[in-house]
Amino acid sequence: MKKPILFLLLLFPIFMFSQKNKHISKEIQEIKKFQSDLNREYLDPKETPLRDDNFAKFKYHPFFPIDLKYRVTAKFTKTENPQPFDLPTSSGKSKSYQEFGTATFTLNGKMHALKIYQSLDLMKMEKYKDHLFLPFRDETNNKETYGGGKYIDLTIPEGDTIILDFNQSYQPFCAYNAHNYSCPIVPEENKLAVEIRAGVMYEDIYHH
Repeated sequence: MKKPILFLLLLFPIFMFSQKNKHISKEIQEIKKFQSDLNREYLDPKETPLRDDNFAKFKYHPFFPIDLKYRVTAKFTKTENPQPFDLPTSSGKSKSYQEFGTATFTLNGKMHALKIYQSLDLMKMEKYKDHLFLPFRDETNNKETYGGGKYIDLTIPEGDTIILDFNQSYQPFCAYNAHNYSCPIVPEENKLAVEIRAGVMYEDIYHH
């Protein structure tokens, strides 16, 4: 009886390691799919925000190396009785949103908090009724990323936690085409005092 038990004990660490790797690879696969889909969108003449030479020269987005440190499980606190408000945009107009909740998380040993919003227009549409909007700024803006900040698309969580994967953060359309797009400006309360070296990088070659 001792030999089978010893064999199982030896196999157990290998099994746990393979399960952990399987879980990680699933997360990485999601990020790679996000990158592939975003590149495909910008290469599609019907969907791309790029115009003229910028579209003709575009091959793919530059991305920070995938780093699961920037995929965090945040505590989610839903906002009670949210009030509609007008969020200013890059064109000087505004769009209607409401605060949906707050995500609190730890990164690099420090606690951070971000407000999550819901578009009053999109929530009326069946396809986007569960869609949430997270705009943020961080210390990479005006360096490796767009000066106006970045966005993450989320869905309404079921419990009191929410996954924030900054590897799937992206620049707004107006970063690539300020003529045709009006993008929500990141509220001051969502400015992070930390570098988020994840997601889409940015080359300031589009504003000309």
